Amino acid sequence: MRLSASPRRARLARLLTVLLAFAIASPAVAQSRNEKWVATWATALVSRPLPGPRGGGPGPGGPPVAPAIVLPPSGAPAAGAPPAPPAASAPATPPVAAAPAGPPAGPGGGGGGRGFAPPATVNNQTLRQVVRTSIGGSKVRVVLSNAFGTAPVQVGGASVALRATDASIQPATAKTLLFGGAPTATILAGATLVSDAVDMALAPLSELAIDVFVPGDLGVSPSPVTTHNGASQTNYVSEPGNHVGVATMAAALRPGAWFLIGRVEVIAPANTLAVVAFGDSITDGARSTSDMNARWPDVLAQRLAARKGAGVAVLNAGISGNRVLGDGAGVSALARFDKDVLMQTGVTHVVVMEGINDIGIARSNPSPSAADLIAGHKQLIERAHARGLKIYGATLTPYEGAAYFSPEGEAKRQALNEWIRTSGAYDGVIDFDKATRDPAAPTKFLPAYDSGDHLHPGDAGYKAMGDAVDLALFK
Repeated sequence: MRLSASPRRARLARLLTVLLAFAIASPAVAQSRNEKWVATWATALVSRPLPGPRGGGPGPGGPPVAPAIVLPPSGAPAAGAPPAPPAASAPATPPVAAAPAGPPAGPGGGGGGRGFAPPATVNNQTLRQVVRTSIGGSKVRVVLSNAFGTAPVQVGGASVALRATDASIQPATAKTLLFGGAPTATILAGATLVSDAVDMALAPLSELAIDVFVPGDLGVSPSPVTTHNGASQTNYVSEPGNHVGVATMAAALRPGAWFLIGRVEVIAPANTLAVVAFGDSITDGARSTSDMNARWPDVLAQRLAARKGAGVAVLNAGISGNRVLGDGAGVSALARFDKDVLMQTGVTHVVVMEGINDIGIARSNPSPSAADLIAGHKQLIERAHARGLKIYGATLTPYEGAAYFSPEGEAKRQALNEWIRTSGAYDGVIDFDKATRDPAAPTKFLPAYDSGDHLHPGDAGYKAMGDAVDLALFK
């Protein structure tokens, strides 16, 4: 039986509607295929246990003490280090109320693993935390983390905005962050929480202010707080209450640490690359000038942002005091490599600069040996290659004069550096040792590059390191 003209016309109309809808949707589909999510900023997080009773900090039921950021003496050994000889000791530095510029730091310490004690608690307060992006994008989302927590953390509100100065934002840029469409959320124990995307025309090297309102008290739970100590960046904790998105926050505290934030991601072109700088305090930027983004990965990000061609994000996964083979200031490099490198959104490259704390903490002890450290580096290389990443080895910078220097340790450093340079195991080499050493005394920093503790560079030394990276490695 033949269909009447009317049903034929109706069927044709439906077909045209479908074809028109497909034609309209096609440009959007094509656009999405040319873009992807890429991390533009990240930090390596550690566990900050609840402080103990007075004498070791406040604990459950214990008397409160004033929050403070405690600075180690210049030359104090890294976390987990054997006691230094009396000649290397120094008087303890008293606590101060805010993060200073260019904080002193000991071997492997200072900026990150144990150099700063963050505020004892955040209780019904809003965190305003400042980060600098490396690449730009058209949309932004924030990844919160309770990776080391053993209990959930409630988020009572969150926002992201371009920072103006200090604790002020540019109000017209403020965007409320939602989580599955809701303004509040719970970060489960051991979990991360990804915000919904917000439209934001973000330029490279932009300073973002991320607000997070924590309605509970992080100090009364036995759950560790997920943090990155010694951020070399002043952040802000409000007076009590929800102050998310206010133009200028009245800060009750100014900690030099990041809390509960792990990453910022942007929508970027599909050819965008991302490199993770994986290391210890020298990657973390210990003894660089606070609030100046003077770490060597910051210098590299600035150079890459000025280069034409595909964008390259730079993500800092340094933890002060970190070791290849031992826990202490954060878990070992081998233990954290998946979380801090392989799981970073959009990662394509990694630079590894690890081992000076293994060498220094051992002092004259033959273990770990250079062969042990080389075996650890080989493990990192294999794991990166298994995920299709390019991985570059960075030589260890000089450390003669540091509190934990020893001739035996120097021999290990030289052996590890020689292997990095000549073995061909890494896909490329970045010779930070050559870039910073004193030609007249190669086991020492060039004086202009030494921060004063003979282990960490100062700002000029970090710039020399960032300038020493061959940008052709990232293409």
